[in-house]
Amino acid sequence: MQDSNMLDALVVGGGINGAGIARDLAGRGQSVMLVERDDWASHTSSASSKMIHGGLRYLEQYAFGLVRKSLQERERLLKANPHLMQPLRLVLPHDPAQRPRWMIRLGLFFYDHLAPLGLLPASGSEQLAGQPYGEPLQARFTHGFAYSDGWVDDARLVWHCVLDARQRGARAQSRCALVKAERIDGATPHWRATLQPEGAAPFEVQARALVNAAGPWAAELLGQACGEARPPALRWVQGTHIVIPRRWNHGAGYLLQNPDGRVLFALPYQDDFTLLGTTDQEITQLGRRAQAQDGEVDYLCEQASRWLREPVTRADIRWQFAGIRPLLADEADDPKAITRDYRLDLLAAPGQAARLDVWGGKITTFRLLAEQAADLISPLLGGGKAWTLNASLPGGDCGPLPAFIEQLRREFPHRDPQLIRRWALAHGSRARALLQKEPGTEVVPGISSAELQDAVEHEDVKSADDFLWRRSKLGLRLSTEQRDAVERAVQALMR
Repeated sequence: MQDSNMLDALVVGGGINGAGIARDLAGRGQSVMLVERDDWASHTSSASSKMIHGGLRYLEQYAFGLVRKSLQERERLLKANPHLMQPLRLVLPHDPAQRPRWMIRLGLFFYDHLAPLGLLPASGSEQLAGQPYGEPLQARFTHGFAYSDGWVDDARLVWHCVLDARQRGARAQSRCALVKAERIDGATPHWRATLQPEGAAPFEVQARALVNAAGPWAAELLGQACGEARPPALRWVQGTHIVIPRRWNHGAGYLLQNPDGRVLFALPYQDDFTLLGTTDQEITQLGRRAQAQDGEVDYLCEQASRWLREPVTRADIRWQFAGIRPLLADEADDPKAITRDYRLDLLAAPGQAARLDVWGGKITTFRLLAEQAADLISPLLGGGKAWTLNASLPGGDCGPLPAFIEQLRREFPHRDPQLIRRWALAHGSRARALLQKEPGTEVVPGISSAELQDAVEHEDVKSADDFLWRRSKLGLRLSTEQRDAVERAVQALMR
């Protein structure tokens, strides 16, 4: 008979992989606890290019399997989660000094046909001169191509996975570090884990399986918490992004090819901004938090200025951020050529508690990775069938987003139309319940006390940064003094 106080699985790491695995296991009826030493999505999972995509450039590395499964997942995720993800058209201007047109056409043909297109239109040629797509570009770029991918709010995607896991019975605690995990043999092999919550006394939990989804820190966790010396199976590649004021009015983004073989995304961002990224800077020392380096920022400004009619300078930058991508170690010399695929290592010797280590991965394939991880662990814990294939995250039952937003505006004509749109994107169908509440007082322009109270009570917000940069991106629009006012309001609500 199983001890009712024993968990089936302890999942360590509150990025997209850990949150996705906890959600999947909880939906299979397993008792799960998810812990993260910082805020949810504090690191790699909130520092992406905000794309749900197959990875057009991976075709040059002959990674057809990765591209195919990523394209399949792209379609599923876009259909199931219209609040967090939307289709995005991308323009690929042609530079005659680089790849010939026939090569680009061939690559786009494969991209269109490796997996069926459902929601998204196929690729095509585009005349840029005198057309909206050509307006932000230098006049020398007269021809290009357009194809389809998707955009995602990466940090809110993680949060919605945490929320879904909770709604299915999981315990989930942020700012709670695993400090020690010890295998206990016996009639019921299990892990005895010591957890250290921020500002509170440590406590122990027991779990039949341990999932190591610590991202860039996965190997470090094995050594420090599990006492297992293991050489890292990862290569750490830093990616930096910068945000500048919006440079065009249409809704498409750009994929720009750099002379060094890398690509640069230039994407519409938060209505009034443009997101530029990313870099591929391999690092050998892993710190607690990634920091954008001057050379990376200069590189992004320089490469964007090769294409855009109006040069990009440091004075244009409104925000910059960096994240460490934990990529599977391979023989590639160039960081941009390292595989973006993942590997799951299950250690489940007879008579010993199981451990699953997660190496690598990308946001687009998080659902599939989580499903495959749960498929490995569930048989050891008593079964449970896969269920996430076409399942929506909380709020995803809102239907097509434009129609939902218009419906909310008709229902709540006294509320700010831009606020309604922002909440629909952030919460999906739950936005209606928020709009029914009294707005409270204004903390700073655009943010009310009622919204902050909901974030503190229902979204694990414990600081202004949690709210302004991960549950939203409102920090882009606020001064330092206004951000300080939000911090004071959050701390007052937590007392």
